[in-house]
Amino acid sequence: MFDYIKGTLVEMTEVSAIIDINGIGYDIICANPFDFERWIGESVKIYTHFHVREDAQILYGFKSRDEKTLFKKILNVSGIGPKGALSIVGQGEVDLFVQAIEEENEKYLTGFPGVGKKTARQMILDLKGKLPFMVTQSSQASEPAGEANPNALVEAKEALKALGYKDREIKAIEPQLKQAKEQTTDALIRKGLVYLTQ
Repeated sequence: MFDYIKGTLVEMTEVSAIIDINGIGYDIICANPFDFERWIGESVKIYTHFHVREDAQILYGFKSRDEKTLFKKILNVSGIGPKGALSIVGQGEVDLFVQAIEEENEKYLTGFPGVGKKTARQMILDLKGKLPFMVTQSSQASEPAGEANPNALVEAKEALKALGYKDREIKAIEPQLKQAKEQTTDALIRKGLVYLTQ
């Protein structure tokens, strides 16, 4: 029903962003609402999914179209509802999730809250072969050619140290991080954590 909503971000809560459009406030439940926090008082565009159930009508919001598409795909998996799908989208990255599905990496999938081996296996059965197109879209849209942002890489390595990982562990995955082509510190930290737990 709503592909996206664009308006003034007027308020944040722990679970949602409030967008004002011509005096009407839209309460949009987001995977990571504080991704938008720096734009309070400014115009923002949030991709949305309108979910209707017997007792509620809820708007779910995402910072990219790929995240929205992934959310809708995960909703089709037996046993996973909107809350679980939103948690997966919020804590993972589209390309890494698709890779895990295609490689049947249950260890990565069970790292999400509420996802056990049975649910991970169900996701693989239901989604394998249906998601790869999103990797291409994501890469073309957001990943520039070349290596990771050098400044972001330095900050990511410091953050991983602060999380308790040793220098030798971080150095071992540094080549992979450089080739990841990520341009933000947060994205590099998430990829680093994936590589360190493999």
